[in-house]
Amino acid sequence: MQTRRQRVKNSNLCSAFGNISGCTSFIMAGNQCCVKLSVEPSRGLIDEKFIIMVKKVLPGFSLTLHGLHQDEDGHSWEAFAHYISDATGTVDVSEDCSLGGTYSGVEPMGLLWSLRPVPDSTHGLGMKSNAQTPMVVSISVYNGHQTEGFVDQVPLASVLVERWFMAPGVRRIPITEGGLTATLFLPSGPGPFPGLLDLWGGLGGLIEYRAALLASHGIASLTVDYLTPEITKKTGKAVDKQYIEMAYKVLQQHPQVLGSRIAMLGLSFGASVTLKMAVYSEVVKLRCAVSIGGSHVQPVDGFVEELMIFCRNRSEKIRYSEKQEEITRDLLLPIPTDPSLKVDVGRLQHPLLLVVGEDDQNWAAQESTKDMQQMMERAGNSHLLTVLWYPKAGHLIKPPYIPHTRVSKSQTVNSHGPRLTLWGGETVAHCHAQEDSWKKILLFLTENLFGCDK
Repeated sequence: MQTRRQRVKNSNLCSAFGNISGCTSFIMAGNQCCVKLSVEPSRGLIDEKFIIMVKKVLPGFSLTLHGLHQDEDGHSWEAFAHYISDATGTVDVSEDCSLGGTYSGVEPMGLLWSLRPVPDSTHGLGMKSNAQTPMVVSISVYNGHQTEGFVDQVPLASVLVERWFMAPGVRRIPITEGGLTATLFLPSGPGPFPGLLDLWGGLGGLIEYRAALLASHGIASLTVDYLTPEITKKTGKAVDKQYIEMAYKVLQQHPQVLGSRIAMLGLSFGASVTLKMAVYSEVVKLRCAVSIGGSHVQPVDGFVEELMIFCRNRSEKIRYSEKQEEITRDLLLPIPTDPSLKVDVGRLQHPLLLVVGEDDQNWAAQESTKDMQQMMERAGNSHLLTVLWYPKAGHLIKPPYIPHTRVSKSQTVNSHGPRLTLWGGETVAHCHAQEDSWKKILLFLTENLFGCDK
């Protein structure tokens, strides 16, 4: 029998050539069997479903499927599920019911989205920083219904699975023009393509994987670090709206971008910036905008620094769970009635999509969305608004099948050190929200960026 190390090495060799499967001979009930484990496609985009099959076990055989992933910080994540083979000695994860583990029921992608830090590991976000490399997961099948000690056992079969954020032909271009810290991802082909500015939240940094995935779907996407860019590191000053306007101009003027078909997408703090630019900028002219876990509450006069000061001045509203997890959603509550403290979304002239997790413990997205709905109804532009409500989903609604993080050890640019942050969300509901919202975000962008001229 092959050792685990030999099997992983062989899987590495096979993965470069497409779909792979694992097959191991062992004695079962006096018969020699070759358990076959297959994942198809074993290489694909992160938002592409796969089919996991186990074959050639005895009918009614109890087995455990296990997924193991090591993130870029070296932290290990695992998921597992219990199955019983059918009368043909087969388990089809896309159709068969998990009887327990990190997920239960029929969940074709459960071994991805239910990945969680292994016991005693650091609370991390598992955020992908290198969009040019895949998320690699080792999927294995074990004898019996196991719950722990997987690393000390030899699996019956294993397969390495690669989930990519960049489709073949997508180009990554670092952007420093105009003092920007940004990365442009261009779809495969000559173009021209519609464009999108991608803004992340209060953790800062240049997060690329969502922009890479959007480019894989035909949208030239520029992800921008606006909280910790090089210019801020040099000057010690936060950027103003001209920085985002420069990013818009760079994208708009690129020869492979359709300058009249540009959108913005922001999550959390990035959604606040998106809403402000969409309403008040004389330079940024959008076809549509997407806000994920966002709010319109912020000082209208000012930009990033003023919003951070606004939040710091309300720090007494921060609460802590019984486990000392920081809850910051009350920083923006109650929703102000003072018009100088919230973006006037009644002035919007293009479609807006709001994605809301109703268990968001980080930002007052739910209350903010209800107020924005009322503002747009009074202004007569509510026909431009689409809201996706997701009960039991948390703050960090990301592309599909990326593991849910309810709590993590994190540090925002507005905090004095790392702390346990409660993002919220129940795993199953949150991950279903990620899958559903991503499909609808892509549809919304397609309709507004690729559709007929308005």
